Amino acid sequence: MSLTEDIKTVLEFYEALGFEKLPLPVARKNKRPAVSKMPGADQGGQALAAPEIKEAALAAVREEIGDCQRCKLAKGRRTIVFGEGNPDADLMFIGEGPGKEEDLQGRPFVGDAGKLLDRLIEKMGFRREEVYIGNIVKCRPPMNRDPEEDEVGTCMQFIERQIGIIAPKVIVSLGRISAHTLTATSTPISRMRGTFYEFRGIPLMPTFHPAYLLRNPNAKWDVWNDMQKVLEKLMGEKK
Repeated sequence: MSLTEDIKTVLEFYEALGFEKLPLPVARKNKRPAVSKMPGADQGGQALAAPEIKEAALAAVREEIGDCQRCKLAKGRRTIVFGEGNPDADLMFIGEGPGKEEDLQGRPFVGDAGKLLDRLIEKMGFRREEVYIGNIVKCRPPMNRDPEEDEVGTCMQFIERQIGIIAPKVIVSLGRISAHTLTATSTPISRMRGTFYEFRGIPLMPTFHPAYLLRNPNAKWDVWNDMQKVLEKLMGEKK
């Protein structure tokens, strides 16, 4: 399903509730526009702001995933980890797949690596809820192995649609699997990091996965240098 079809599903849902039109206000991202009364709308209908439209579109994607049995990862998982954060985020982080704690809680990056990511996000001047965090695959691979090609191929459509709905200004890919999948390259992550690539016109910065930093603390400086470039890119986009 395309982004257009996602939005169409959301619009049809609100039409069934009695809304006559759903104008998208023109506003800078992360500045929530005022909600105004809709001309002619019954049931006290109001215009929804762009973040609300995006949130509803993401919810439609999650509903479509359902109790997914599309690949073999479904056999060993406890929970589908869809992703979380600001649906209208300027900055999106994408890892490879859920780990043990993520599988238990149903949230991305909540284990030790997640705590490190939280600190990095805060150091960048954001709160976790201001960015969006997701993964290439939404079910935990057994023993935290790398997602296999068929699993990535099956699940990739959903993170692509999340990216399309959120439309971040910059993507940060965390780790080799995420970087290789989103850039369709096989260059070692040690050589990719620090250089911007693109995913469907969106600047993408590959960097080391937080789990790698737990094993190699000195690499934190490399990641912080990468994030400085991300912040510069974000500031440039806002001018």
